[in-house]
Amino acid sequence: MRAEQDKELAAMQAEAQKAFKQHAEKFVKEYCVECHGNRRSKAGLNLEVAVRKPGDPAFSRKWMECIANVNAHDMPPDDADQPSEEERQRFLDALARIKYLSARDPGPFVIRRLTKTEFGNTLHDLFDVDASVAAELPDEVPGEGYLNSLSPMQTEQYLGIAATVIRKTPASRLNHWLGAPSAGPADARDAARQAARRIARSAYRRPPAETELDVLMRVYDLGRSGGLDHRTALKLMLKAVLVSPQFLFITPSTEAPAGQKIVPLDDHQLASRLSYLLWATMPDAELSRLADEGRLHEPEVLKAQTRRLLADQRSRALFDGFGAQWLGAAELKDKTFDATRFPEMTPELRQAMYDEARLFFESIVRENRSVVGFVNSDYTYLNGTLAKIYGLDKKITGSGMQKVKLTDANRGGILAMPGVLATTSFATRTSAVKRGVWVLEQVLGQRVPPAPPNVPALEKQDPKKVASLTLRQRTELHRTNAVCANCHKILDPIGFGLENFDAIGRWRDKDESGGPIDAVGELPGGRRFASPKELKAIIAERQDDLSRNLTEKLLAYALCRQLDGYDHIIVDQMMKTIAGDGHRMQTLITEIVTSYPFLNRRMAE
Repeated sequence: MRAEQDKELAAMQAEAQKAFKQHAEKFVKEYCVECHGNRRSKAGLNLEVAVRKPGDPAFSRKWMECIANVNAHDMPPDDADQPSEEERQRFLDALARIKYLSARDPGPFVIRRLTKTEFGNTLHDLFDVDASVAAELPDEVPGEGYLNSLSPMQTEQYLGIAATVIRKTPASRLNHWLGAPSAGPADARDAARQAARRIARSAYRRPPAETELDVLMRVYDLGRSGGLDHRTALKLMLKAVLVSPQFLFITPSTEAPAGQKIVPLDDHQLASRLSYLLWATMPDAELSRLADEGRLHEPEVLKAQTRRLLADQRSRALFDGFGAQWLGAAELKDKTFDATRFPEMTPELRQAMYDEARLFFESIVRENRSVVGFVNSDYTYLNGTLAKIYGLDKKITGSGMQKVKLTDANRGGILAMPGVLATTSFATRTSAVKRGVWVLEQVLGQRVPPAPPNVPALEKQDPKKVASLTLRQRTELHRTNAVCANCHKILDPIGFGLENFDAIGRWRDKDESGGPIDAVGELPGGRRFASPKELKAIIAERQDDLSRNLTEKLLAYALCRQLDGYDHIIVDQMMKTIAGDGHRMQTLITEIVTSYPFLNRRMAE
């Protein structure tokens, strides 16, 4: 299998090199280097350097920007020589193959700190204390990676939390970790080392090295020399464990052989990577046992464990960590809405919107449905509060969320979900542009160039000039600006297709200005629609794009970094298996956790 893949990759590399030389390099020299070359590097982009090393990961994000800008006809600028459509398309096709010029590489390995949620969950599993003990820690910044450093203030916070954990841990979990309180002076030091080994094995999520135990014993000895009794010195040692890098960070347990640049993850680290991805907590007893036996890395064992973890209720962590970020549901709690226009946006409704998204996401995963179901489905989860937004409050009552069959084809799926519609709106009104960008980037995986500077918001348009215009007509005025037209002709129609939903997701026939809703639009390629259900149906047909986008986003989340050149080759290989199984969600997840970049790490230079 590996030999066949290598042979196929070699052929693709040859084709990619030829296409880049003939079309991309020529295009750059003719249309780009005047502004993006050695003499002049607008926006910090020097393509003369990039064309000499097209497969270098350092330039992968720049090439993605080129694809987005050239595809949107934003580049070359209007006052420069323009390529023919054939030249433009050949350039884009050549850049689409550039990933095949990358060397086989699992990418940079991120040794990352436990998130606030992971830290709290791990303390709960270790010591049976409430996970809210970590509530005082600051929230993480959403993204594909996590901060991997500690500030002095955070160190103080961790020390305080460690003291609280020791104080709140039931006397029987303490006895489990520290041993019986009656240990006498004769066996005190031996008992302390045994306790250190027991604690470190669970807290470090792997067997500790003897040198690591020596460090903990020095803490114990320091306590005893300072006048602490055996039990109190053990608590000091336990506190040291809870603020150690081995506990706070997910780290490798073994050193790589000298001179080896790429090594497989050891089974204990793989157990942690899998458990924190799907459960946001430490490996359980079964994962730890398989890691101790050295069997977890076996493909069938790893797939079976992935399915087991997904079937467990703790797998809701995959939504809380990844799904909520992907759908924007994490923003609902603090998003501002005009209280006069939308008094319904109470904390109860915001929570119901979040829970709807979570339960819907979990149903796709646990029932192993196709990713197409995220766009086109005939069910959702509602309670009495959220049912009002759907106009179903006469049928659905009570505070508990329940599965509901939908009869209106305009509803169902994430595009028509109130929580998503709310996060892609402004405080006072909808935004066709924001919704269009969200669908393109978050659902279809297309990169949208950033808006040019100094473009006035709709609220700053001349009130007299736009007084008689609908919101759609006011938005379309952006297309009269040549700088804006290319992107807006792609973005706006998608957003207009969702304009029947107001800023918090209620159905309507008129917009904020009182004008009739016009949901007619056309997608690139000439596909026309006139309602949300028709737009959803068209997007649902693009199952390869839907599946690839979700695969790339979840892989980036799992690796805690942006994807680079060789990662996209891996995604190509995964997509064959995923598509062959009907784009099912559990297949997508198991392909990620058995992928080359998930199972291997590049050693630091």
